Amino acid sequence: MTTLWMKAASFAAHKHRNQVRKDGKTPYIAHPFRVAMIVRDLFGVNDEEVLAAALLHDTIEDTDTDYDDIADAFGERVADLVGALTKDMRLPDHKRETAYDRQLAEGPWEARLIKLADVLDNITDASHEKMIRKASSKVVRAIKLAENDEELSGAVQVVKEFAEALMVVEV
Repeated sequence: MTTLWMKAASFAAHKHRNQVRKDGKTPYIAHPFRVAMIVRDLFGVNDEEVLAAALLHDTIEDTDTDYDDIADAFGERVADLVGALTKDMRLPDHKRETAYDRQLAEGPWEARLIKLADVLDNITDASHEKMIRKASSKVVRAIKLAENDEELSGAVQVVKEFAEALMVVEV
């Protein structure tokens, strides 16, 4: 029997198959897999739809996948979570990040949970000063978006501890 997260893992692997991380070597799919593992293993969330959304969190933004593709294959809740995690690339850069933060703040708490896992993975994967600064900034933004959510207090604490241990940001 194939579970929803297993189906999502295959879908994400297929969609990201020709992509690599910024190091030019690591297959991109390693990132969504690590994000899902952070959600499950560090944040303690076993909800199949949340894990599926974690695996799919970059598919709309970085592949030819759209919301309807996700909704048809995985259901509306997963599509809503992935949609909340997707930047509107039609907006100019200077408006995009503000709109994205507002979208996350207004979206389901599970989207902010996945975002915390996303920034945690990015900060641990950052390999040079510019990447570390950019990732650190995103860690601070994600924490600010999540720190008032009771459901996210444990995840926020984990991210803070990792960021401080890596000495990349004081939060």
